[in-house]
Amino acid sequence: YAVQNLPYALETLTRTTLRNIVGEMELDSTLASRDEINNRMREFIEGAAIGWGVDVTRVELQAIEPPRDIQQSMELQMRAERERRAAVTNAEATKRAAILEAEGVRESQVLRAQGEADAAVLRATGLAEARLAMAQAEAEALRRIGAAMPDGQAAMYLLGQKYLEALPLIAQGKGTTVFLPSEASGVMGALGGLRAMLQAPTGGADGSAASVRSAASRTLPAGEGPRDGS
Repeated sequence: YAVQNLPYALETLTRTTLRNIVGEMELDSTLASRDEINNRMREFIEGAAIGWGVDVTRVELQAIEPPRDIQQSMELQMRAERERRAAVTNAEATKRAAILEAEGVRESQVLRAQGEADAAVLRATGLAEARLAMAQAEAEALRRIGAAMPDGQAAMYLLGQKYLEALPLIAQGKGTTVFLPSEASGVMGALGGLRAMLQAPTGGADGSAASVRSAASRTLPAGEGPRDGS
């Protein structure tokens, strides 16, 4: 069979074949591809050993033990790779948490802004309705006062009302002396007379108009008589 020492020949062939196969591969691939190495070794050894009368059915690489310095380098490399992956994972988690927090803040601000806008709209609507109702009430009051008083007396009544509304504001001032215009006393007296006139019972349309004119003449300051000459 062209061989004198079969075990030695098989050992030498196996060692040479293994070196050739491993020399073509990287270290990481060598450690992770034992099945591939076994198959390639069996195919090569089987082709050479068949002439020796040997049928090779299986080749198994039991262990791969690199030198100690290579093992240390591999351990450092694997540790660095694990640390790198852990750092990447932590960075991704931090990034995701920051994104979620930013989205939460943004949604909260949007909701707060929407709520403030809705509240502002409601306040503006309520204020507009209140002003409209007040204007309508004042218009109705002016209409009624104008209908019940002679010409010019409604304006005097309203002027007196404004005087009364302004007095508390004047009294709130820091000064100890308050100056009022000379017409103020006449307006106050006219206002009191007009109120009494409006509250007094009347005797019909003609009597009501006459009493209004008479009371207005009595309550107006000197020189401010009714304009119709009655």
